[in-house]
Amino acid sequence: MEGLIATLLTALGVLAPVVLCILPALLVGGVIFLIVRRRNRSGAGDLDRLDQFLESEWRPGPADTAAAQETTGKSTREAMAERLDNLLARRGIAGNIRSQLRKADLKLTVSEYLLMHLVMAFLLGGVGYLIRGVAIGGIGFVVGLFLPRIYVSIRQKRRLNAFNEQLPDILNLWVNSLRAGFSVPQAMETVAREAPSPASDEFKRVVAEIAIGIPIEVALNNMLARIESEDLDLVFTAVNIQREVGGNLAEILETISHTIRERIRIKGEIRTLTASGRATGTLVGSLPFGIAIFLYIVRPQYMGALFFGPERGGAYIPGIPIPCGWPIIALGLTLMAIGLAVIRRITDIEV
Repeated sequence: MEGLIATLLTALGVLAPVVLCILPALLVGGVIFLIVRRRNRSGAGDLDRLDQFLESEWRPGPADTAAAQETTGKSTREAMAERLDNLLARRGIAGNIRSQLRKADLKLTVSEYLLMHLVMAFLLGGVGYLIRGVAIGGIGFVVGLFLPRIYVSIRQKRRLNAFNEQLPDILNLWVNSLRAGFSVPQAMETVAREAPSPASDEFKRVVAEIAIGIPIEVALNNMLARIESEDLDLVFTAVNIQREVGGNLAEILETISHTIRERIRIKGEIRTLTASGRATGTLVGSLPFGIAIFLYIVRPQYMGALFFGPERGGAYIPGIPIPCGWPIIALGLTLMAIGLAVIRRITDIEV
């Protein structure tokens, strides 16, 4: 019995630093989540006021009224977040970050987004430090620092791909509405009501901007800034030209829809034909990192010889005042980057 108690105490002693490292990060993350859920968006600028208008105009309900009554006053945390956003905006930092968040459809302020960078950095860095010391802790800190940005980029890409896949069907719905006698704004309102997300969300925003007096050209350009799609740019160019010089917009959009469908089909065939090359590039690029991590976990002293001095079993290259592993890694990463760039260039075929 005493041996079991001693074992449990030893296990608790080992796990205690990990728990103490994770709990603060989880606490801060929970606070951020509550701020996001309860933040009063009505005072956060024109675009946020437009979002609030969209909520009340397109998805009204009792919950919206209750939420509006609940968030009539700003809490201290919300006021601090707004002041930090204003400070970042004055320094020219907030504009690009806010644009990236909108493209990813993330309802976060700039301060909340930056705070998530710090939380993930200290969380992964602390866990890595407790597991394998300073080296892994430093790697974890750097990875955690860039992890939210990677997540935002992935969301942007997925959202853009989903929109591009929906675009031909959207154009067909638009064409049918025009042929039924609707005007361009009325046809866009039909698309906003009938199309799936994310296309419906973007067209609802365009319709709302037009409803509050923003010109159609400006509203379409705002949407194009959020959805950086070449196909959408072609569609809006056709709409703007038709509004200036006239013409059969329904026939033009139908032709564009057919062109986009053919491009999607050809892109699918190209991805199938280049799948082997892309898989080879991914495997070749990830294999050295996987082997290095495996060896460091299984035989730390074996990998340590590349990064530490002679006092810890390492070695130096004559004439270079750093352990031999760092120049070798720098050379290897450079050659890998060149090889991956060449493979990507070969398999990246524009249509």
